[in-house]
Amino acid sequence: MRDRPERLLMTLYATTIFLSAFLLFLMQPIIAKEILPWFGGSAAVWTTCLVFFQVALLAGYAYADWLVRRLRADRALRVHVVLLALAVVLLPIIPATHWKPLGDENPLWRILGLMTATIGLPYFMLSSTSPLMQALFAQRFPGRSPYRLFALSNFASMLALIGYPFVIEPWLATRMQANTWSVIFAGFALLCTLVAFVTLRSLDKAARAAPFAGASADAIAHQPAPALARQVLWVALAATGSLLLLAVTNHITENIAAVPLLWIVPLSIYLLTFILCFDSSRWYRRGFFLVLAATMLGAMAWTLADERVTHELALQFGVFCAGLFAACMFCHGELARLKPSPRYLTRFYLLVALGGAIGSTLVGIVAPMVLQASFELPFGLVLCAALLAWRTRGVAPVFGVLAAAALVVTLGAGGYAIHTFYASTLYATRNFYGVLRVQQAGSGPTLRRLLVHGTILHGNQYLAPPLKREPSTYYTRTSGIGLLLETLNPSLTPLKVGMIGLGTGTLAAYGAKGDIYRIYDINPAVIRIAHEYFTYLGDSDATIETRLGDARLTLEREAPQHFDVLAIDAFSSDAIPVHLITTEAMSIYLRHMKPDGVIAIHVTNRFLDLVPVVDALAKAHGLHAVWIADDGDIGELASRSDWVLVSASTKVLDRPQIAGHATPIVARPDWRLWTDDFNNLIQVFKR
Repeated sequence: MRDRPERLLMTLYATTIFLSAFLLFLMQPIIAKEILPWFGGSAAVWTTCLVFFQVALLAGYAYADWLVRRLRADRALRVHVVLLALAVVLLPIIPATHWKPLGDENPLWRILGLMTATIGLPYFMLSSTSPLMQALFAQRFPGRSPYRLFALSNFASMLALIGYPFVIEPWLATRMQANTWSVIFAGFALLCTLVAFVTLRSLDKAARAAPFAGASADAIAHQPAPALARQVLWVALAATGSLLLLAVTNHITENIAAVPLLWIVPLSIYLLTFILCFDSSRWYRRGFFLVLAATMLGAMAWTLADERVTHELALQFGVFCAGLFAACMFCHGELARLKPSPRYLTRFYLLVALGGAIGSTLVGIVAPMVLQASFELPFGLVLCAALLAWRTRGVAPVFGVLAAAALVVTLGAGGYAIHTFYASTLYATRNFYGVLRVQQAGSGPTLRRLLVHGTILHGNQYLAPPLKREPSTYYTRTSGIGLLLETLNPSLTPLKVGMIGLGTGTLAAYGAKGDIYRIYDINPAVIRIAHEYFTYLGDSDATIETRLGDARLTLEREAPQHFDVLAIDAFSSDAIPVHLITTEAMSIYLRHMKPDGVIAIHVTNRFLDLVPVVDALAKAHGLHAVWIADDGDIGELASRSDWVLVSASTKVLDRPQIAGHATPIVARPDWRLWTDDFNNLIQVFKR
């Protein structure tokens, strides 16, 4: 039986690793939510954050490897404690306002700079904790494997990830989350200091003067270093798992269902596979998972290529989540099989982190620069199939045959999916804000162009008269915004209309001579497409003004515009950025409105019930709200839409053309008012 000091030391190591991993993954959604409003609320903000997290993790692992291999044990622990103290001094993790974008810069580099300045050192220290503590464990307890502590680390990460939207976000405002996290981190730093002190007390004089990597038992110390080929394989397996994580996340959130927080599912699957593979060898049954990986790689590739299942959301979601699990079990299971002696533990984690950083960088930074659409998923499937074929060499022939078949299917289906994408696309472009496609459909009088972002139609224009100048989709004359603009026209006084979100520029079709339509859009590609592939802006009788940048930040800086109408329609695929429907945002809008002006908020959504949210905002500001639900029964011209019209005056809202089409709003007094510091997407999911 172990004596009490040994049990205490093991408990301290395990507790420190658990708390560091928990704080590490709790920090991720907290900081992402803090900066999301500054960068348009795009899902790409999360992808960019993941790139930072992976690269910072790599830096932390490199630092831990350096401490363990190059410094004396006593000096290594002292350096770590000093850096922890410096990280505490830099708290809390609240970004400075000077990082807010101006509108014309690349958001990617600004986000990475902001993250480095705000959370860089605390994240760096947390990321280094697990490999460092495992190295201490291996040195202090040479007869026991430290790799189960890696499974514990990933379990804590998954617990924080899943707990955030369900336990933390509904109860704590964002600023309180950041402050609470900072207090706990200070406690974590004290715990690490205690562990360092206890560890040094447990070492003899010779062990204190030697690096941890050189102070192990003789049986461990003389094990040969892993070959270069094996180290390259570590990197390749880790990179493939990371690449597939981000590629599948992008695919299911952009092309299957743009549900907020859906990224939790693939990331949880990714962490679960690490937990299972490094907890015990009993979970990774190699023969079974080689067959499953080959099968699911083929199934994912086939699903990408088969247009018949494009709208089978449940089927696609199931295939890609199951496929990610199978692929990551293969990648991480093989990593666990190839793990080295504890003497080389920190080098192993360093190369695994290097692979993770390579995979995330390829998807988050390189792919948007060099690929016109989300083609990294088919590439990732091919890469995984190639690794599967490589790892099945010398195993039973049936595994090699299945791996070869998976490689052929992923190559063929991936190539066909890319061909199909271009066959149905007139123009495609990709940037930080996602993939935009211009498609052409129909013929003769029904010939039309469509602008698609992810799975969502952002505008539709018929090319032949008499429908060429007719508003369509969510903006027809029976929609909430259509009824509002038709009610105000014709007018002896020209209208000034603000538009947050351009799309194809459909609303400009309502513009009359003398009117001013001032349009705000964060995506330069949208402005270019609206001018080059659609004619609503060019054909409008109104004067068109466009401003590039996040609308809310731009309106904060502008002098009052005195709008008659302000239409808020800034969708990112299927989700409106929540920072545009908070009480602070409403205050900004009201500063730009005429006394009887109307704010029209587009809340059409397949997944979220946003009408009560806007109604609560209106009541909080003493405003009146009317909900116009339009079923879109005008053939192919119209789409179903929901608009909430908000005004300080009932002058316009009481007109029969609007009041006669209003749908009663069911208030939700049990829902908290949305602010910049609090919003809860789980609460507003449609049941």
